[in-house]
Amino acid sequence: MNDKEIAVVRLTQADSKTRELVQAIQSILTKDVIDFAALKHSLIELFEYLSSENGRTDKNCCAVDSFFMHDELWAERNLPNPFHDIFADIAGALHDTVSAPEIAENFESTPEQLLKRARELST
Repeated sequence: MNDKEIAVVRLTQADSKTRELVQAIQSILTKDVIDFAALKHSLIELFEYLSSENGRTDKNCCAVDSFFMHDELWAERNLPNPFHDIFADIAGALHDTVSAPEIAENFESTPEQLLKRARELST
């Protein structure tokens, strides 16, 4: 199985809302010209959901982390550093949010920390 296939399989472990939010981000990233305002909005929606009572699950956080670690479309698009850094941190320690929150916090990869940074993105 290649990395892209692994990413898709891992994402199936998340709930339908999480899958929908990740797919919205991927849709923006596949466009010839990226709409950074739309990307910012989609990232905010994802992190708001992952910060919520229903969305903040180990399965969701691990699936999103794994998806963006294995599907590096975001890295191939040469995003501005603040956007790139958020994606890198999603793929770095978001998976620790529920099981080892102190690690996720240390790497500024909790949904709340990522949400704050997404809200501060300049478009």
